[in-house]
Amino acid sequence: MERTILHTDLDAFFPAVVVLQNPQLKGKPLLVGGASERGVVSGASYEARRFGVQSGMPMRLARRLCPEATVVKGDYQAFDRYSKCVTNILTEKAPVVEKASIDEFYVDMTGMERFVGCVKWAKELKQTIIRETGLSVSWGLSVNKCVSKMAANANKPNGALHIAPGQVQPFLWSLDISRLPGIGEKMAHTLRCMGVTKLGTLAQIPRRLLERTFGKTGLFLWDRANGIDPTPVLPSHKQKSMSRELTFQTDTTDVTVLRATLSRMVETLAYDLRKQNFCAGKLTVKVRYSDFQTYTRQVTLPVTASDHTLTLAALKAFDTLYNRRVLVRLMGVSFGKLVRGTEQLSLFDAAGQVIPSKLPGLYQKTDRIRDRHGEDKIGRAHSYQLGI
Repeated sequence: MERTILHTDLDAFFPAVVVLQNPQLKGKPLLVGGASERGVVSGASYEARRFGVQSGMPMRLARRLCPEATVVKGDYQAFDRYSKCVTNILTEKAPVVEKASIDEFYVDMTGMERFVGCVKWAKELKQTIIRETGLSVSWGLSVNKCVSKMAANANKPNGALHIAPGQVQPFLWSLDISRLPGIGEKMAHTLRCMGVTKLGTLAQIPRRLLERTFGKTGLFLWDRANGIDPTPVLPSHKQKSMSRELTFQTDTTDVTVLRATLSRMVETLAYDLRKQNFCAGKLTVKVRYSDFQTYTRQVTLPVTASDHTLTLAALKAFDTLYNRRVLVRLMGVSFGKLVRGTEQLSLFDAAGQVIPSKLPGLYQKTDRIRDRHGEDKIGRAHSYQLGI
């Protein structure tokens, strides 16, 4: 059966939420992110993007490109609230919804054409989101996730584009290779050096040649350029991972600060686990040095959402990982192998140490404080002493 997949993308989501809270900023260049010298742009309004500003760009460069832009730190609790509102609208109306990120969603509408026109349904859904949240949204509708995402991106902001099965290759083959999700600057440069600038050219290269040149990535490129993407739409409750990262304002080798930073990130992620009724069975620690060399260490552990177990595992992974004694630029941690459910706490932790009987109650109390006053209002003492 031919699939019908809808991709919805909230336009310039972070700046849009800021404008809803501060209407006087409407129509002005706006940058959301850290204002320090080491800050990164989390989101840029379309007025700022005209100057070449992009998400993920160093804030210092963004302000140089667009000096008249207003920089806002951003209210991440508000971002989460608006994202959940859109999630609720989608899950109430659609059979299978995947939340790909805070502002992107996939809907598997396969089979719905017999009961409701998919294009008509997508238009009505868009109007519901605008009416109930005030957010602008673009959508793409096509035969798979990749094509529907590219359709949405091709007609932003506030756009809508339906690519029928017979139009997939003509649509894709006219696009620049940089428009294909998964092709970064490095890969795009390599392909251009090979004389490949359009997806149509990439699609005509023999599949085996791309595999010999790029390995499995070559197979991925050929499939996507030809409109092939079997990736299923996974319901949000099958979320695969959670992660957090921090770029230091000043690169550091202070192990005390590094360990405290990692502990703080684990603690806030564990809170997210419990809030969403998840447990994690895998933990990954990431360290990026000042020369941009990046290393990771994975740990598999019994499924848990407990701070003490996850922090112990993360610190052990860090101690094994951090051996270069070079200045550290960034640290990150992610939880994987997520399973739905509440952990049954054992009397012993992973190291065989007795778990204090008051810990479960302590987690409940600290979680309630975070729910009421925000995640940054309570935490382990050593993190706060270091200003983390």
